[in-house]
Amino acid sequence: MKNIVVFTGAGTSAESGLGTFRDSGGLWEKYDVYEIATPEAWRTNPNLVQEFYNERRKQVLAAKPNAAHIAVAKLEEQYDVTVITQNVDDLHERAGSSNVVHLHGEIIKSQSSLDPSLVYDIEGWELKDGDKCEKGSQLRPHVVWFGEPVPMMEQASLIVEMADIFLVVGTSLNVYPAAGLIDVVDPAVPKYVIDPKEVSVSGIDNVTVYKEKASIGVPMLAEKLLSGSL
Repeated sequence: MKNIVVFTGAGTSAESGLGTFRDSGGLWEKYDVYEIATPEAWRTNPNLVQEFYNERRKQVLAAKPNAAHIAVAKLEEQYDVTVITQNVDDLHERAGSSNVVHLHGEIIKSQSSLDPSLVYDIEGWELKDGDKCEKGSQLRPHVVWFGEPVPMMEQASLIVEMADIFLVVGTSLNVYPAAGLIDVVDPAVPKYVIDPKEVSVSGIDNVTVYKEKASIGVPMLAEKLLSGSL
């Protein structure tokens, strides 16, 4: 059974109503990244950080997987599929994908401020001041902030090296180190990029681009892969 690795970004979940950060009207236009998504912000104003991520978590829990998430999960009928996502939502899992690697964490979980290896599920959408880990430190969102290492990168690179087919969905390939994953793929492996905007793939071999939204392009490509027409 061939290995498909699907690398997804914010554009995959945008059609489920989850705001992106970099697009026009995105969250970075409404918030200063240094006030809500850095370790310094957490030390300076933890209440603002908690409020921001509580609202994001509430939106994630209310959202539903779209056709792109469902099509990715359907690929498991005939392929070994690993999803590597920059998204912190759980829409891939709720659509049925069984093997998901979250590069930037999971918003529906919390982690210890003292020991990042202590990770907990959050009941509901709210993480409060006074919610503590077993070592007594305040719980924070289980997300990778700017200035923090991406702990899952090494595992993701190893997975990508084994890909027989590589899909890139809803990401600009501008956010590093995650964007560098496409450079790890074997040059002979077919690569498919699905995004309505221009994505920089210059110098990358065997790339086919679908200039479509994720909800259109992914089901289209999945149908071809499952029917054996590719």
